[in-house]
Amino acid sequence: MSVQIRRSRVTGALSLTPLIDVVFLLLIFFLVATRFEEEERWLDVALPEAAQAAPLISRPKEILVNIDQQGRYFVGTRQYSLHELEKLLRQAAASNPGRQQVGIRADRRCRWQPIVTVMDLCNKVGIRDYYVLAQEPQGP
Repeated sequence: MSVQIRRSRVTGALSLTPLIDVVFLLLIFFLVATRFEEEERWLDVALPEAAQAAPLISRPKEILVNIDQQGRYFVGTRQYSLHELEKLLRQAAASNPGRQQVGIRADRRCRWQPIVTVMDLCNKVGIRDYYVLAQEPQGP
């Protein structure tokens, strides 16, 4: 006597709605996350070129000071005077003693004095971990 096995119809009616919901939630998450990352780099600054420039491997908690062509200081989207910038750096150094990092993004057409001034402010408030950002040369 043979036994007859019927195929189930359950696999044919598998609902993809929950899977699509999860994909949309992931898409929204990544769109929001990339927006926050780009907020610090809104100022159009032409970086100088350096052959040994290397990308950051990890993103530590840092303050990114942008300097435009005229030598004005920006942190985030706000412009700071020299006194306000010193106050901000002093507060950051007090909040993260020994761990605060400062990145300096300066337009290649600006003079070096504003860059040196930010470095001097970092030393003055006790921040020793600061660096100047540059980009790799664009071809031969």
